[in-house]
Amino acid sequence: MTVEEPYVVQPAAGVYAYVQPDGGWCLNNAGWISDGGSTLLVDTAATERRALALRAAVAAAGVPRPRTVVNTHHHGDHTYGNAAFTPGALIVGHDNARAEQLAAGHQLELIWPATDFGAIRITAPDLTYSDRLTLYVGDTEVRVIHPGVAHTTGDSVVWLPRQRVVFTGDLVFAGGTPFLAMGSLTGSLRALELLRTLGAETVVPGHGPLTDASAYDATARYLRYVAELARDGREKGLTPLEVARGADLGEFAAWRESERLVANLHRAYAELAGEPEGAPLDIMAVLRDMTVMNGGTPIRCHA
Repeated sequence: MTVEEPYVVQPAAGVYAYVQPDGGWCLNNAGWISDGGSTLLVDTAATERRALALRAAVAAAGVPRPRTVVNTHHHGDHTYGNAAFTPGALIVGHDNARAEQLAAGHQLELIWPATDFGAIRITAPDLTYSDRLTLYVGDTEVRVIHPGVAHTTGDSVVWLPRQRVVFTGDLVFAGGTPFLAMGSLTGSLRALELLRTLGAETVVPGHGPLTDASAYDATARYLRYVAELARDGREKGLTPLEVARGADLGEFAAWRESERLVANLHRAYAELAGEPEGAPLDIMAVLRDMTVMNGGTPIRCHA
């Protein structure tokens, strides 16, 4: 299998997106904003090797080493590389993102013990916020917005109003299946409405190639499809796995990681049962069901 190398896209002056193909499990996007005097980084990477490659890409762009890193959520593919930029950078995230990262610890190594993550030191946010935070890189305004419970309980959107560029984190997977096991289906729909109000021209998703606001519509269609499957399946007394195995994915069949459907149904079932948005699921049960959906083969970290 040919492994594609990460690449950099510059959607606006001083704004860089770092894309890791093909955007599957553990292959997230990052990016940075720089005025030539200071640099802010959005997310890091899943392994020590990939975090160092990201650091080298920032240096190759001819900008200073980041002194601020914003984590869009706590998952290790977006945060494990934080230590590659500290000391020297302030790590910023939502209140819940810090708590979730510390609670998760080295969770990815437990899920994917065969993956070489390297020497990972869990480095949680030093500065947290609850609703909105505004940072500046020179005269570039960077708005960090909590959309509510969506992909996780501690998501952050990074919005550049002048450049009309938004880093969505894992609220959007371009060409990939959403993953709601640690968040909320209804909350994700609300988060997409928030994203629409921003009026971004360029969308940097958490995974996959750069896109535009049409990605919100495709994601919302998928989420409504999951909600409908869950309502029908629950009424029939079927388990999430039974529903997922019998589902016709239609327009979503080509999206990466289709096995996430069963995880999303677990979340939808919990919400239909009246569980709070973001209430913990039995993640090991979710992983077992995704393994079944993946043809009996455990899901693989591609990093």
